Amino acid sequence: MPEIKRCNLSNIILQLKALGIDDIIRFDFMEKPSRASIVKSLEQLFLLGALTDDYKLLDSVGNQMASLPLHPIYSKPLVLASDFNCMEEMLITVAMLSVESIFYSPRDKLEEATNARKRFSSIEGDHLTLLNVYRASSEFVEKRKFTGYKGKIAGKSLVKWCRDNFINSRSLQHAQDIHSQIRGRIENMALKQPDDSYRTLASSQTVQVHPYSVLFQSKKPADCLIFNELVRTNVSNKVIYIRNVTTIDPLWLAELAPQYYATQD
Repeated sequence: MPEIKRCNLSNIILQLKALGIDDIIRFDFMEKPSRASIVKSLEQLFLLGALTDDYKLLDSVGNQMASLPLHPIYSKPLVLASDFNCMEEMLITVAMLSVESIFYSPRDKLEEATNARKRFSSIEGDHLTLLNVYRASSEFVEKRKFTGYKGKIAGKSLVKWCRDNFINSRSLQHAQDIHSQIRGRIENMALKQPDDSYRTLASSQTVQVHPYSVLFQSKKPADCLIFNELVRTNVSNKVIYIRNVTTIDPLWLAELAPQYYATQD
């Protein structure tokens, strides 16, 4: 059976909606999923607040969710996290939930594994326990760097730490990669300037929204955008454009990159 017929379609449909494709039922998929699967995914996106009651993409939430390379059930909490001043904590939690089980329990060492898990356990539940694991691993790595451990030696040291604590090192590494990938989106953010141009955060370049973007003719330019790429239409043209752009909540910037945010005050 084709993968598209077995997997959750919510993220695929969200991306199609972001591209302006509204009639998902009649969309020409290479391997068309069942109507029931499409309807179920549309309902899930509606319940998550990504779609309006007539199943149109909700600009304020849906576009921000679509800009993140995550399943919608994880991208929605991230979109809301800035309202509760917990963006970094939510980012870590989402990264940890996106991978295979962090803990493992060998049959011949069940008691040791259980005791090891207690070192990270939170009485408030599993999500904060995962947060504790990630932070503990980060603190371990930072201490090793401070004492002179670098490169492969530091990596081997973390693998041993994982083994001692009955933590799946591959899952932890995958979670770290996801965390870095999403956090790295900060490099593709741009802030509006007084003349309605934009300045990229990573390189401080002055840029314009690409003419082909639906936001190009916006009567009220967004304060903060996330983009996929920088382009120059021709060699003689000094204007640099940002392409494939989406509006985002400026509060993301305040939490994920306070050093950038502070320069705007």
